[in-house]
Amino acid sequence: MPRGIAVSAAFLLAAQGCAVQPDYKRPAVELPVAWKESAQNPARDGNWWRIYADPALEKLLEEALARNSDLQLAAARVDEARALLAQADAAFSPSVDATFGRDRSLSSAATGLLPPGAARERNNYRGALNVAYEVDLWGRLRTTAQAARADLLASEAARETVRITLAADVAKGYFALRALDSQVEATRRTLALRGEGLKLQRKRLDGGVISEYDYRQLEAEAAAARAQLPPLERDREIQEAALAVLLGRSPKAIMDGSVYRSEEPGAQLLPAAVPSGLPSELLLRRPDLAEAEQRLIAANARVAVARSAYFPSVQLTGFLGSEAQALGSLFSGPAGIWQFAAAVAAPIFAGGRLEAQVGAAEAREKQALAGYQGAIQNAFREVRVALAAQSRARESFEAEGARAAALGSALRLARLRYDNGLASQLDVIDAERSLLAAEIARHEALRAQRAAVADLYKALGG
Repeated sequence: MPRGIAVSAAFLLAAQGCAVQPDYKRPAVELPVAWKESAQNPARDGNWWRIYADPALEKLLEEALARNSDLQLAAARVDEARALLAQADAAFSPSVDATFGRDRSLSSAATGLLPPGAARERNNYRGALNVAYEVDLWGRLRTTAQAARADLLASEAARETVRITLAADVAKGYFALRALDSQVEATRRTLALRGEGLKLQRKRLDGGVISEYDYRQLEAEAAAARAQLPPLERDREIQEAALAVLLGRSPKAIMDGSVYRSEEPGAQLLPAAVPSGLPSELLLRRPDLAEAEQRLIAANARVAVARSAYFPSVQLTGFLGSEAQALGSLFSGPAGIWQFAAAVAAPIFAGGRLEAQVGAAEAREKQALAGYQGAIQNAFREVRVALAAQSRARESFEAEGARAAALGSALRLARLRYDNGLASQLDVIDAERSLLAAEIARHEALRAQRAAVADLYKALGG
């Protein structure tokens, strides 16, 4: 190898990796010192749904995390990003391939160019190892690999976001289904009481104790109560089907199957879910924020990739092999061939294409920065809303519980007054109607409090 070429190659190798873009620095964000509200009992292992102490819910979540299609899609995207990173890293190594060829040619004897005694027909055999390598003089390959690595981390964070969101949605769907079960059961109990009361009033009508007008009013009230049941049962079917989809069940199971749930052991509020004095910086570990930051890192690296197109690129190529007219002589000493070459390509005029590529890369970096800042703002908004919802749902449940207890007492007094002839059956029905509404609202408030806990853990990144 000529000494000048070797010196040039060594210089280029020593110079590779020079950057055309400053290293990434996390954008400054003004954060609160700690959470505005305080509470207790955080989940420390990531499986935050265990705070519900519901074995049926835990089984459903195991099923969802194993079979949900959105989670499988996110995992496949991680595999794709990992493969693209391996492809980008492979650019740092030379590419080597082997070639073998045979050709047969016929030369013209009428041109006077054929040497005397040379055969017009000739065979040629050639075998060689070819090597190509790009010198990363301006850091194009390095920053391309950095962008691919950031894409991989972003896809892993996106998969974790899907996992957390799925867990929260399954928990909320499960407790919505249980709330509808309780509401349907309370409505059926009321309908049973109304049916028994209506039978009694029918006997009183036949005995002339009450008028047909009074009876028809009572009949209308019973029909109105029955009309409340079908919408609740419809909503329960819708909720069960939606939950089956989240669990990743087959179309047959969605149509014919059911979702198992535990019996309601009693209306119990969950403790608040955030530890007191948790530093706000921990929220930046939320998977969707990590994803947004990695997208920003990738966009920053791709600006450097675009800018490197302004500078010369250096390609080192070479081959080592044998070439002969006869196959038997192909691997003999005189048949040996080799070549080493260094080629430099520098842009001179591209009609503004390079400037446009850099401008587009910088615009994408600005988009990623705005997305990252917006994601942080949205994260703190979600935490604040979830904290408030958790507290307000607790207050609503306690108020609805007090209301249901008071209306239960009122219903007992109304029945007692009716039995003693001091009130009409309509007064009893009105008390039953109010109690049913209070019980439905109480179950809904309990569902809202449990959902608020799920939303809070989701907002905290699990």
